[in-house]
Amino acid sequence: MDRRIHDGRDRGSADLTGRSGRGGRIRDWARILGEEGGLSPAVHLVLGSGLGEMARVVSDPTRVPFGRLPGFVRTSVEGHDGCFVLGRVGGVEVLVQSGRLHLYEGAEPDAVAAPVRVGRRLGAEMLIVTNAVGGIRCDLHPGGIVLVEDHLNLMFRPVLTVPPLEGEAPFPDLGRPYDPGLMALAKSIAREMDIELPLGVYGAVAGPSFETPAEVRALAAAGADVVGMSTVPEVTVARAGGQRVLALSVVTNWAAGLAVGPISHADTLHHAEEGGRVLATLLTRLVGALPAGAPATGAERSG
Repeated sequence: MDRRIHDGRDRGSADLTGRSGRGGRIRDWARILGEEGGLSPAVHLVLGSGLGEMARVVSDPTRVPFGRLPGFVRTSVEGHDGCFVLGRVGGVEVLVQSGRLHLYEGAEPDAVAAPVRVGRRLGAEMLIVTNAVGGIRCDLHPGGIVLVEDHLNLMFRPVLTVPPLEGEAPFPDLGRPYDPGLMALAKSIAREMDIELPLGVYGAVAGPSFETPAEVRALAAAGADVVGMSTVPEVTVARAGGQRVLALSVVTNWAAGLAVGPISHADTLHHAEEGGRVLATLLTRLVGALPAGAPATGAERSG
C-alpha cells in the first residue's frame, strides 16, 4: 500500500489535461523509454514501498529516472526510487517501475495511472503490481506474501473518464480483475519454493493516514483481508486496456487495532525488506516461466 511518509520534495506534475494531451504525452514518454532501452517489454512490473529488490535482478538494465521524461510525475514518498528499469528477467523483456505516485500526494488519477499506459504503449501485455499492506485477516502475518484475488475500491476517486483513451474500454468489466492463469502460475511456483501464498482481498483506501480501528473493522466486515493505499488505479486502467494483471502484497504490519502498540515505521520497513527478498525470487521465477506471446484479454490494446 506504500505506507510511507511524504518527504516534501518537489514532485513535478503531469500535464494530462484533455484527451489529445493525455494521449500525446503517453506516446512521447513511451518513445523516450523505447529509445533509451531498445526493448519492447512483454511485462510491466510495479514495485511498491520498500520492495525495490526486484529491480536489482534485471539483467542488462537501463535505468531511466522519472525526471528524464518531460512533465512526468516524480514520486515524493520514501521507499520509492522513482525510475524505470528496462532489461530482461529470465530471458523475458521487462519494464520495471521502481516507485509509484499516490492519490494522497495530491496527484490526479490520470497521473497515477500514466505509467501503466506508457508500459502498454511499449508493448506490455501483462501488468504485475506489488504493494505493502496492513494485515486484517488473522492468518496474514507481517513478512508474509498475499496473492490478491479481488479488491474493494474505497478511494472514492474515478480513474477512468468518458470518452476513454484510444484502446481503452469506457466501462471495463472488473468481474475478474486479476488473471486466473497468472494466479495459478504464481501458486504453482510458490509451492515449488515451499512458501505460503494465501489468497486475499485488497482493500484500497486513499490515505495517507493509517486506518482507525473502526475503519479496519468496517473493512473486515466488507470482506477485505489486507488494506493499502495504491494498486487499484493501475489495475483499473490496465484492465480497461485489455492487459492481464497479477497483484502480490507484502504484509508489513497488522492493521490498526490488531497489534500491540502503535504502528511503527521501522517495523514496516523491516517487514517490507524481509518479504521483498522472497517476493523478488518468486517474481523472477514467475516471469521466466511466462508463456511467450500470451495474449491480452478484454478490451483491445492501444498499440
